[in-house]
Amino acid sequence: MTRPPSLLQQAHSILQTHIQRGDIVVDATAGNGHDTLFLAQQIAPSGLVYSFDIQAAAINATRNRLMAADLLISVCLIENSHAKMRHYIAPLHHGKISAIMFNLGYFPRGDKTIITQTDSTLLALNAAVKLLSQNGIITILAYPGHSGGDTETTEVENWCQKLAAEQFSVKVIYSPEHKDTAPRLLVVQKIG
Repeated sequence: MTRPPSLLQQAHSILQTHIQRGDIVVDATAGNGHDTLFLAQQIAPSGLVYSFDIQAAAINATRNRLMAADLLISVCLIENSHAKMRHYIAPLHHGKISAIMFNLGYFPRGDKTIITQTDSTLLALNAAVKLLSQNGIITILAYPGHSGGDTETTEVENWCQKLAAEQFSVKVIYSPEHKDTAPRLLVVQKIG
C-alpha cells in the first residue's frame, strides 16, 4: 500500500498547477531551502522568488541548495522577518505575487528554540493577502505539535476564518492520522 502524499507534497502539487514560468512568488520561511528551490524551479528563468528567514544558517543552507541547482539567479534571499515582506518586495510586484508559501515552526537542522512567532506570522499573513495577485494562493503548513505551535496554529486558523468569503476561499487539509497535534495545510486563494 502506498503512503498518501505528505502535506508539503500536497502544497507543492497545488502550487505546481498554479505557478508559471515568469511568475513572482514568495517563500516566507526559507528554512533548509526546499520550498525556495521548488518555487525557483517553477518560475525560472524569467520569474523571481523572494525568500525570507531570520536565521543566517537558513539563508546559507538555502543559498547552497540553490547554487547546487544553478538557480540562485532566480531568487532574492532576505535575512529578515517575513513580517517585513512588504518592505523588501519591490513595489512594482505588489499585487502581482502568484503564490506565497509558509512552512511554520522551526528550522529543522537549526536551533529548535527559535520558532515562528504568532505575532510576526499574523503580520506576514496580513501583508501577504495585500501582495497577492488575483487568484493568487497562500499555502500555510502549520504544526500545533510543538511548544508554541498550538497557539500559532489556532491563531492562523482564526485569521483564515475572518477573511472575507467574497474575496478569499480557504481550504484546510488535515494529516491522514488527524488529531489536534497533527500538522495541517491551509490554502488561501484570492478570488475577488
